[in-house]
Amino acid sequence: MQHFHDLEKIKLEQSWVTIGSFDGVHIGHQQIIHALVEGAHKAGLPAAVITFHPHPQLVINEESRSYYLTRPEKRAQLLGDLGVDFVLTYPFSLETSRMSAREFITQLHDGFQFLELWIGYDFALGKDREGTPTLLREIGLEFEYKVHEITPFSLDGKLVSSSRIRKNIREGEIKEAGKLLGRPFEIAGKVVQGENRGKSLGFPTSNLEVPLEIIDIKPGVYVCKAIVKDQIWSAVTNIGFRPTFNEGLEFPRIEAHLLDFSGDLYGEELNLIFIDRLRDERKFSTVGELTNQINKDIELTRRIFAR
Repeated sequence: MQHFHDLEKIKLEQSWVTIGSFDGVHIGHQQIIHALVEGAHKAGLPAAVITFHPHPQLVINEESRSYYLTRPEKRAQLLGDLGVDFVLTYPFSLETSRMSAREFITQLHDGFQFLELWIGYDFALGKDREGTPTLLREIGLEFEYKVHEITPFSLDGKLVSSSRIRKNIREGEIKEAGKLLGRPFEIAGKVVQGENRGKSLGFPTSNLEVPLEIIDIKPGVYVCKAIVKDQIWSAVTNIGFRPTFNEGLEFPRIEAHLLDFSGDLYGEELNLIFIDRLRDERKFSTVGELTNQINKDIELTRRIFAR
């Protein structure tokens, strides 16, 4: 898989293409990608995905907030794992949002020369969302491509969408999010120096610094797998404000206690894969009550991984 950030660097002779944000690459996205890849490869052509960063909704509404399920590189990797040959992460801007559908499609077609354009059931692009499936088919007559409109994908009677998964994560429904993603939700970041609060309690933690654009996870205690330096560890992860110590933190901390690990991970890249949620974060009357609860969290985490 080749990942591009500049449309001008792409010059394909022919291809099949789909366009969308694909944040999270969830099971609905995966269904689209599997079908696109199978069809394109059967025709002897590459399968390509055109996605965006920043997300168009954030740009158009001029917002900057914790939002993403996956960052561009991770998203491209997931798409590549599904058999996609080319990924373009298009740098979306207010200027992009003001382009007509015809102008945007002309640019894309010049690079990809696509014979088929696959789009979602509610897809629209261009200024004022003028590029509906009907208009894209009209433009397709000129550029000699076909539009393939994909039916929505539902699970448990509800539409699978990135916004649904974001809601799950913000509400701490981490297992439900994993079911819709088709894999456990995960975050990655660098291990940074903390206040050694966990170490002083007998539970040393790795403090994770993640990009602010990654979606906020509901504060609480989670069962995780921690991947660092190509090794996997069971972990109890606390996300929150450490209310027992009244520190008045502005932003929640992400602190992972890797079971049976000893050593220094400062500066290392660490992935946290979320398996389950144990409980809410809460304030304890004494440090002793807190340490007793942490021991219970560790015991329950071991039982979960022993199943």
